[in-house]
Amino acid sequence: MSDQPSSPPAGHKPALRAPGSSQSRFQVDPVAEAAAAAAAAGVAPKTPPGSRSSTGEESKGRFRVVNFLSPSDAAPDAGVNGDTVRSEASLHSSTGGLSHFSDTHSSTYYLRTFGHNTIDAVPNIDFYRQTAAPLGEKLLRPSLSELHDELDKEPFEEGFPNGEELTAAEIITAKELSESKGGTVKFGWVKGVLIRCMLNIWGVMLFIRMSWIVGQAGIALSCAIVLMAIVVTCITGLSTSAIATNGFVRGGGAYYLISRSLGPEFGGSIGLIFAFANAVAVAMYVVGFAETVVELLDSIDALMTDEINDIRIVGTLTAVLLLGISVAGMEWEAKAQIVLMVILVAAICNYFIGSFIPLKSKEPQGFFSYNAAIMMENMGPDFRDDETFFSVFAIFFPAATGILAGANISGDLADPQSAIPKGTLLAILITGVVYIAVAISNGSCIVRDATGDDNDTMVGSLENCTDAACTLGYDFSICKEGGCKYGLQNDFQVMSLVSGFGPLITAGIFSATLSSALASLVSAPKVFQALCKDKIYPGMHVFAKGYGKNKEPLRAYVLTFIIGLAFILIAELNIIAPIISNFFLASYALINFSVFHASLANSPGWRPSFKYYNKWVSLAGAVLCCVVMFVINWWAALLTNGIVLALYIYVSYKKPDVNWGSSTQALMYNKALTHSLHLTGVEDHIKNFRPQCLVMSGYPNSRPALLYLVHAFTKNVGLMVCGHVRTDMMNEQARYQRWLLKTRIKAFYTPVFADDLRQGAQYLLQTTGLGRLKPNTLVFGFKNNWRDGEMKDVETYINTIHDAFDLQFGVVLLRLKEGLDISHIQGGVSWPKWANRLSLFISDFNSASVDTKKPPMQLSPADEKLLAASQQFQKKQSKGTIDVWWLFDDGGLTLLIPYLLTNKKKWRDCKIRVFIGGKINRIDHDRRAMAALLSKFRIDFSDITVLGDINIKPKKHNKKMFEEMIEPYKLKEDDMEQEAAEKLKAEEPWRITDNELELYRAKSNRQIRLNELLKEHSSTANLIVITMPLARKGTVSSALYMTWLDTLTKDLPPILLVRGNHQSVLTFYS
Repeated sequence: MSDQPSSPPAGHKPALRAPGSSQSRFQVDPVAEAAAAAAAAGVAPKTPPGSRSSTGEESKGRFRVVNFLSPSDAAPDAGVNGDTVRSEASLHSSTGGLSHFSDTHSSTYYLRTFGHNTIDAVPNIDFYRQTAAPLGEKLLRPSLSELHDELDKEPFEEGFPNGEELTAAEIITAKELSESKGGTVKFGWVKGVLIRCMLNIWGVMLFIRMSWIVGQAGIALSCAIVLMAIVVTCITGLSTSAIATNGFVRGGGAYYLISRSLGPEFGGSIGLIFAFANAVAVAMYVVGFAETVVELLDSIDALMTDEINDIRIVGTLTAVLLLGISVAGMEWEAKAQIVLMVILVAAICNYFIGSFIPLKSKEPQGFFSYNAAIMMENMGPDFRDDETFFSVFAIFFPAATGILAGANISGDLADPQSAIPKGTLLAILITGVVYIAVAISNGSCIVRDATGDDNDTMVGSLENCTDAACTLGYDFSICKEGGCKYGLQNDFQVMSLVSGFGPLITAGIFSATLSSALASLVSAPKVFQALCKDKIYPGMHVFAKGYGKNKEPLRAYVLTFIIGLAFILIAELNIIAPIISNFFLASYALINFSVFHASLANSPGWRPSFKYYNKWVSLAGAVLCCVVMFVINWWAALLTNGIVLALYIYVSYKKPDVNWGSSTQALMYNKALTHSLHLTGVEDHIKNFRPQCLVMSGYPNSRPALLYLVHAFTKNVGLMVCGHVRTDMMNEQARYQRWLLKTRIKAFYTPVFADDLRQGAQYLLQTTGLGRLKPNTLVFGFKNNWRDGEMKDVETYINTIHDAFDLQFGVVLLRLKEGLDISHIQGGVSWPKWANRLSLFISDFNSASVDTKKPPMQLSPADEKLLAASQQFQKKQSKGTIDVWWLFDDGGLTLLIPYLLTNKKKWRDCKIRVFIGGKINRIDHDRRAMAALLSKFRIDFSDITVLGDINIKPKKHNKKMFEEMIEPYKLKEDDMEQEAAEKLKAEEPWRITDNELELYRAKSNRQIRLNELLKEHSSTANLIVITMPLARKGTVSSALYMTWLDTLTKDLPPILLVRGNHQSVLTFYS
């Protein structure tokens, strides 16, 4: 076959070429489809000789470009149709492996899109996963560059498209999920959420405190107390459901929901105290169980030592037993919860059955079954012992703090998005109805006070006895004097009395306490494990490790056990119990606030599938939670808020490197957008002027001195944009912006793609910014090496300055005699001690420090000086001066920048000295006039120097040096014909004509003379700020202007050439 490509048939695209081949085709390898089809047929797919195996990213559904096929390798009848694509199956037939072409429509293996063999992919849920989730693996869609780039580029690059880089925590999660896939135990909404929440809400309060609450508050207010608690928990349940259905929910419960909604600051602070509260709650419930056991032992005179130590012994043994159940695995724990649930339901049913069975033997103790007289008597409150409505509410509310028991094990739920809303809300409804039913039942069949004496029956008339018991034949009036042990007010075990079988109520109390303790013992490690995985707090990652197929946090279990045991040994939790309730309430408040915040932010990412929520209701819920916190215990509420605030400040200061797309970010964007729009309607005013700088920095790490100096006078004052003119199309904006944030430089990185500096600068000058947040000052580094390069670069450089002035920008040039650009210094050098901190600037962005594996390379003396100079504005300036040479009035920018610098901590020890031009016979007058002006501007200065000798002739040797500098750039039109001179000037417009040189002789001499004066007066200054000389556009050539700037600033300390846009930036009016 001929080496020359043949012409393609009409109507077809030409074949694509590859380097090194005369003609080629772009072959797409449908690895995943071929493998899937082969697997479906029960046959292992064949791998063509010389091709890569379909592993790695191909196994995840990625398409790869295999090679470019030469027509010489194809069958003679293949043709040269550029649109024909061969599939893997068509390349290797089953008949001897002969290769043949297959047309698109005859190919058996179609690719992802409808009817076209292409690597472009149709929508797929697996493209949108963050990690390898249990419901499916994360696949990577073809990136834009893979579909769009030229074929001579490598189409697939390692990494994640669209900046979807996984955090360390997500990588670990993905790894763990992929390892454990197939063997995990997942729960549905009944076993995983409903039963857990009901067991936690039905605590000991139901059996040993509800009757007392009814006795104190009465039926009506008791129902009001229960309903208030239900309102709080129901609103929180609705908010929890909204957050849980706004995306995939992983393990971590309340911590995960809050942190992913409000960000790591709130999530990290509430996650820690929530995990701790659950750990202490284990002790609270275990001690409640132990107290009941010890009371039973005491009733049969079987105490082991004394009451307190017996509680410690029983509590410790119980905690060890619960730990064993938890460590055995979630499945065993779930089975134990079901057994306890059966006992608890049986105990509740036992009570209601017993309430309908009146027994004569129980009447002296106050139980008469349902009676209208008793119900009416108990309808109102009868507060005793300084109790109030709110104190009784504070005692009851901890019973309602179990609504997150299901959400806390969200990682162990088969479908958290469905299970959490259904299970949580149904649990609140069922338990709320039971609590109200128990309250009404207690108040309808039991009197408040009873003696327990069979002899206290009514004798005589009812005139002196008005209680409900009197109508039933009993006189308990003696109880008004105190001392009675029975009735709602006096007996905590009334429900055992009422029940059909008393021991079953005791079993119910055991079940309630143990189930709550078990739920807390499971919740705390799960929440703590999720918190540790995110590395919010240093040193805690050791507790993130999971064991077994369910990745149980055994280390966190042990830690929870130790914390719980410490409080069990105290054996008295009356002080710590309110704090626990406040910790739970703080979590509820933040969950409600999360929904309000997310709704207020109006982020497109806030799309919960659960629709029955309202942002204002959620806000009301958050406020209610805060109110309840203070009602329960004001000092505990203050302590809780103080701890949350302290942890919030700590996490905010540490700034963990996580990005969860929180509503805080969304609201911040909304506020920024709103304020920016409002700002556009405000006219500029001199008093509000601030330098907003477009810094032509190139790569942000290449000119650190320029960045740090500009940052010094723009930080917290004005806008700073790092402009970068690039000739390649690589988009690395996010990468360099992150670097600016890491180095704490408050600036934006804005690259543009252009042919040269001037074109790129024009783009930046015209388009950078938003509304009023637009640059008004262009900042350059001085082009030190301008004489060594091509003069067209100088022409571009000077024209860029002219463009800035044309657009009414101020211009600032910084010159360091050592230079500014350190980008040529590579990693692997042996650093001087003083440059250790600077390694961040010049090392590769992907490494934290210089590559120590490379052989060390010593810096040249010039580079050592350059590095030292490049960090001089990074450190605090020694005592010295900022010399301001305010020679021409540019609107005041030359004076404003030094003033802003001296306001900063690093420059505070520097004093401003002002130098102005004047006449010899008016020096005192000019000094007083300038002092008066500076005083009106309220700018402090240490000295004012009036220069009366600016216009005298410069020294001869300096003039000679100037002439030598401009000699190579003269046009020398007298030595050639006029036509030739004009042609040369047109081709090289930077050349200096004799006429131009003579016309601006005085101005040239002034620059030479000013340099002499600068060396005389300011050679020891920390910084010199001088008004930049202007050159008229189209009249002064680039070479002459550049020579002026070079002559003026050479051999001096750091010098800023400043020229405002001649609009006032200073005012002395209020």
